[in-house]
Amino acid sequence: MERSIGAITLMIDNYDKAIAYYVDKLNFVLIKDIRLDQHKRWVVIAPLENAATQIILTETNNKKQTEAVGNQTGGPVFLFLNTDDFWRDYNQMKSKNVIFLEEPRNEAYGIVVVFEDLYGNKWDLIQHK
Repeated sequence: MERSIGAITLMIDNYDKAIAYYVDKLNFVLIKDIRLDQHKRWVVIAPLENAATQIILTETNNKKQTEAVGNQTGGPVFLFLNTDDFWRDYNQMKSKNVIFLEEPRNEAYGIVVVFEDLYGNKWDLIQHK
């Protein structure tokens, strides 16, 4: 039996602002942007067009969802962005003013740095050994 996680939901406050950030600053690919009704869209992004796991951007529509924006984990790192060239991606993101919360560090499992997205969600950029 084969199973995998196909997508996760990321709560956002504005579709267009989120798309611009993830596509322009993190070099993600906009996979789908389909209008479902006057207020709701089906927006899917991923680090690569054929990525196994994608992110569904979901615009908030109530107080509870709004409170989750930027705090979906309650503080710890939320998402892990794997790379095959840490320094290429780190330098590219740094040149686009992505906010890094620490200096890159070597760990037993690879080189890693924590950054935050436009909402304050913490991410690891990591190149595994």
